Amino acid sequence: MCHDRHVTSALIYIVVMALVAAVVFLLAALVFGRGEELAPLPPGASPTRLPSDDVTPDDVRDLKFQQVLRGYKMTEVDWALDRLAGEVERLRDRVAELEADLGVDHQAASEPEREPEHDPA
Repeated sequence: MCHDRHVTSALIYIVVMALVAAVVFLLAALVFGRGEELAPLPPGASPTRLPSDDVTPDDVRDLKFQQVLRGYKMTEVDWALDRLAGEVERLRDRVAELEADLGVDHQAASEPEREPEHDPA
C-alpha cells in the first residue's frame, strides 16, 4: 500500500510539472512571438535602407526593419509605411503642381549653378 502511495504522488508531481511547463511555454510563445525567422544578413548589414535625399513613395514602401528580441507587429508597421508613402506621393504631386504653376524646372532648381572652368594656360 505504501508503494502505491509513492507511485501516485510521483505521478501527481509529473502531471503538475507538465502543466507548469505547458503554461510557461504558452506565455513565452505569446511574449516572444511564433518564432518565424528572416534570412540572415551579412555581418554589419541592415535591412533598413533609404536614399540620402529624394525619398520616393516606393522607397518608403520597400523599407524593411530589422527584428529584435521582441520584434514588432508587422501589420502596424506595414500600415504606417503605406500611409507615409501615400503622404510623400501626395506632397510630391503638390510640389510638382506648384512648380508647374510657377514655371520652375525642378531639375534646374535642385542643381547648384556651376562656375565655368578656367583653363590656367
